[in-house]
Amino acid sequence: MSETVRVLLSEEEVDRRIREMGEKISRDYDGRQVHLICVLKGGVFFTCELAKRISVPVSLDFMSVSSYGNDTKSSGVVKIVKDLDESIENKDVLVVEDIIDSGRTLSYLLENLRRRNPASLKLCTLLDKPERRVTEVEVDYTGFEIPDEFVVGYGLDYSQKYRNLPYIGVIELS
Repeated sequence: MSETVRVLLSEEEVDRRIREMGEKISRDYDGRQVHLICVLKGGVFFTCELAKRISVPVSLDFMSVSSYGNDTKSSGVVKIVKDLDESIENKDVLVVEDIIDSGRTLSYLLENLRRRNPASLKLCTLLDKPERRVTEVEVDYTGFEIPDEFVVGYGLDYSQKYRNLPYIGVIELS
């Protein structure tokens, strides 16, 4: 089986949108510090680019979560693989994710973080697939709504490949 990648969102489109998101987040958090929580692994590319475009003070931490089940279907059980290094109590927290599809993992993660008493908790994603939603999550900042296609690049992978593409592409298997 061979793979090809079709460009869905160019590097320039992604860069422009991240700049716009950084400006909006900077306005919304004016006078405050925002604590970014990057959801690993895919979120790291987006988080770094977004952080560079936020003009208010930024602090950063990382989480990694895993859904159990087979390769094609999540069981809906979520496990925290890497937890935060610092408390988020009384911090203005912005969770940064690469893509939201079913919403199960993010719903669990946000509920877990709410119990840690942040001053505020918002969600930012580069890509959103609302037609795949099984569990509703409120997304405060969305880069792009995309169709239900398997995408790679900008941190998103297919079998650990293509994360480093500077654009968002659709993987096509033949």
